[in-house]
Amino acid sequence: MNLIDPGLLAWSLPLLYVLAALPALAGVAPRRGWAIAEATALLGAGVALAAGVLALATPGADDALGLLMVLLVSTLGWVIVRYSRQYLAGEPRQAGYIAALLLTLAAVCVVVQADHLGVLVAAWIASSLALHRLLVFYPERIAARTAAHKKFLSNRLSEACLLVALYLVWHEAGTLSIGALADHVAAAGQVAPMLQAAAALFAVAAILRCALLPVHGWLIQVMEAPTPVSALLHAGVVNLGGFVMIRLAAVLGEAPLAQALLVVFGAGSAVLAGLVMMTRISIKVRLAWSTCAQMGFMLMQCGLGLYELAMLHLVAHSLYKAHAFLRAGETVADARRHALAPAAAPMSGARRAVVRLSAAPLAIALVAASALAWQAILPAAHTPWLVLLIAGLGLAPLLWQAEQRGIAGFAQGLLGTLVLAQVYLGWHHLFGHLVAVPAADVAAPLALFAGALFALLYGLQAWLLAFPAGAVSRGLHPAAYAGFWLDEGFTRLAFRVWPARLPQATPAIPLIPSLGERA
Repeated sequence: MNLIDPGLLAWSLPLLYVLAALPALAGVAPRRGWAIAEATALLGAGVALAAGVLALATPGADDALGLLMVLLVSTLGWVIVRYSRQYLAGEPRQAGYIAALLLTLAAVCVVVQADHLGVLVAAWIASSLALHRLLVFYPERIAARTAAHKKFLSNRLSEACLLVALYLVWHEAGTLSIGALADHVAAAGQVAPMLQAAAALFAVAAILRCALLPVHGWLIQVMEAPTPVSALLHAGVVNLGGFVMIRLAAVLGEAPLAQALLVVFGAGSAVLAGLVMMTRISIKVRLAWSTCAQMGFMLMQCGLGLYELAMLHLVAHSLYKAHAFLRAGETVADARRHALAPAAAPMSGARRAVVRLSAAPLAIALVAASALAWQAILPAAHTPWLVLLIAGLGLAPLLWQAEQRGIAGFAQGLLGTLVLAQVYLGWHHLFGHLVAVPAADVAAPLALFAGALFALLYGLQAWLLAFPAGAVSRGLHPAAYAGFWLDEGFTRLAFRVWPARLPQATPAIPLIPSLGERA
């Protein structure tokens, strides 16, 4: 019997972060503020790890998802705090940055552990307000202020949806406890119209918070913020919408309108953002568009009832994006080294297209065969067909090595596809036990819609890469490069509804004096 409750231990983390933020709020010297913040972040990661170990040793321990997220948040928080200390050395306003960073981590830790919807929504709002201070760390930069203003408006709209949803849940179920709400839905056998509307509002709030198209522009344009802020945003805060959807799985699974919203906006954002990403050169901008696509993919999985895959995707995306942003400079160096590598033997566009398009059915077949093998060993390990399709399309590019290395490259790609298929399916089933949410009853047209969109995306990407100067590429490139003009409309509407007070632009200093100045 454990003397310490792992859940209570994990709940000490938000308090630790808040206490560590107080000296920075009081105006302590940056050196001491960073020392306190770094020590607290390291202690927080240790506390989260201890809570996880205790939970594993405690039979029947509750909230495995919350403990996993706390461990993820605290670990990333420690890394980001350490990186920020070196990154911002010599900058003004460091004390405000330290306080906002720690308060953001505290709010996120509350969101991922809260069982009460009122507490969850309040902490979600707090995380947005604290993050806003980080996004405008350089207040003199017009681009930073513009992006933060658009985020501020979209988040306030999402919060209006959340507050109305809370009222509907309380009016219908008489409780704001997530566990009690799940019991209420199970006892009723169906979701009442008020809860259906509340689920749809929660879905809209998640779409707004995860920056799906067409309200995605601020996520792409926050590159003026410090790099560790981008890592915190893309690896942690923006993922919260997907996590809240997983928490509300009992209601979403019986709410067709909410499912349709998540699938349509999620799949559409994933496909369109994936195409736009192909036109970008800047590493950080490509990563931002990638986040938009990945958030769409995660919410689509929630809409299709694939909550265990959404959770796996959330964890993997958080770790990948934190690493990618914090080593963005090294990524540029890697790209340059790759550009200097010896060129492969030329291959015609037609042959490239054949190789890439034929790789998809082969990869899907390999993933399907692997799934059958897993099910033979573990009869309960069922994998939906849409998962096999998307996993196969995701692994198919490994088989493209045949273009450059012939049979040897094809064999290596084949082996890599088989190995990664087992890893993916293994993690899928592990997270299925962790999430432990019954499969949702999703309308078949939604699954067919999502599958068709991802098959179209794969086909388009394969064709565009095979014929980069072809008619399809020339016709699609202007629209993709412009982001399909979706952000412009939202920006005009946002600034018409609530104009932002932006700093005056600093006039450029001419490199060559004018004739009057010379005289």
